[in-house]
Amino acid sequence: AHIRTTGFSPDSIREAVDGSLKRLQTDYIDLYQLHWPERTTNMFGVRDYSHNPDDSWAENFMPILETLDSLIQSGKIRQIGLSNENPWAVMRYMALAEKGFPRMVTIQNPYSLLNRLFEIGNAEVSMREGVGLLAYSPLAFGVLSGKYRGGTVPKNSRLDLFPRMARYSSQQCKDATERYAKIADDAGMSLTHMALAYVTQQPFVTSNIIGATQMGQLKENIDSISVALSDDLIAAINAVHAEIPNPAP
Repeated sequence: AHIRTTGFSPDSIREAVDGSLKRLQTDYIDLYQLHWPERTTNMFGVRDYSHNPDDSWAENFMPILETLDSLIQSGKIRQIGLSNENPWAVMRYMALAEKGFPRMVTIQNPYSLLNRLFEIGNAEVSMREGVGLLAYSPLAFGVLSGKYRGGTVPKNSRLDLFPRMARYSSQQCKDATERYAKIADDAGMSLTHMALAYVTQQPFVTSNIIGATQMGQLKENIDSISVALSDDLIAAINAVHAEIPNPAP
């Protein structure tokens, strides 16, 4: 997948695709995603939506899809998707797909034990419309690996390199992580395995986007695919979630 990160004007999208093809030294891109909304909406740690009456972005859906359709027809991209999106926009894209425009097939949003906001609205859209979640930050910036427990910040870890990422280091995140760690300990598994297995087991998840900087981390992440969480363990996880819901939105 390649991810679009700047403007969504027709010229900008075409220029970005051509630039990506050149940098990737390939003839086509399998999956091209619009990385985050240009309109005013709640994302990246913002819980609540605040409407901007001057935002006329709703007029842009059709030109975006027309441009992406032309790129599909030319063979430069094959499938399209979204990222950091909310249900309103996903359904607008789906409605236009019913009129013959290309259909969004993926949505890449954050999803982890510390951020289950996807379940509130997007999960139903994902299941009913066939838009699979590519879950990023499944270990919540590494917090759910347990390496920051007790206030430890290992050198060159993400929180060491990016200390301003406060969404993952609140007291609520720390409290929830401790409780999830106890559940994993009681079940005889690592917190990393439990956190990744929880994401992978969700029926709306198409891909669990793991991240690792060391071979040992990569092996542990990959090995989580063989972990199955029991109903009792899921119930214990949900009990924590009910008391400390989504501390890292």
